[in-house]
Amino acid sequence: MSRIVLGGGIGAGKSRVAEFLKGKDVIVISADRIGHAVLEPAGPAFDAVAERWPSVVAEGRIDRSRLAVIVFAAPAELAELEAITHPFIMEDIDRLTAEATGPVILEVPVMLPLDDSWIRVYIDADEDVRIRRAIGRGGDSNDVQRRAAAQADRSQWLEWADEVIVNNGSLDDLRGHVDAVWERSQ
Repeated sequence: MSRIVLGGGIGAGKSRVAEFLKGKDVIVISADRIGHAVLEPAGPAFDAVAERWPSVVAEGRIDRSRLAVIVFAAPAELAELEAITHPFIMEDIDRLTAEATGPVILEVPVMLPLDDSWIRVYIDADEDVRIRRAIGRGGDSNDVQRRAAAQADRSQWLEWADEVIVNNGSLDDLRGHVDAVWERSQ
């Protein structure tokens, strides 16, 4: 059973690749969605995050925009947030993967500690293309720049990856690359 993890920087096209793969009868798990859920008021990381950064709590919820301003401006703050949230995120990923009855696609914005059963696919795109895409889908320019700067750089992703999909071209080009990687993974 295939396990493929899609990684890459903001705006690289991870979600688009995952969308293409949904048509191949796979289970898609989004680490971002899980990360949002653990920060919800009933989520397992809510209390610790609210206690650590009380200024980000508004109307009983964690204001993720306020939190992003803090953690993407300081690597130590981001590391602290990840130390709180990543164990819960990994717990959900492990549970969902164990429950899966078919191939699993995991979409991640950061390199998570996964075992060697996963095929690591880096979605690569030029930085200016990634930034333009992220801003084009509604991101604030300063916020997008901060997030991009806090993520692993291209050389780290390339070292991590088993496969690379370059996403600087058209959707048809991307679909062709995705299909080729899918065929190799089967």
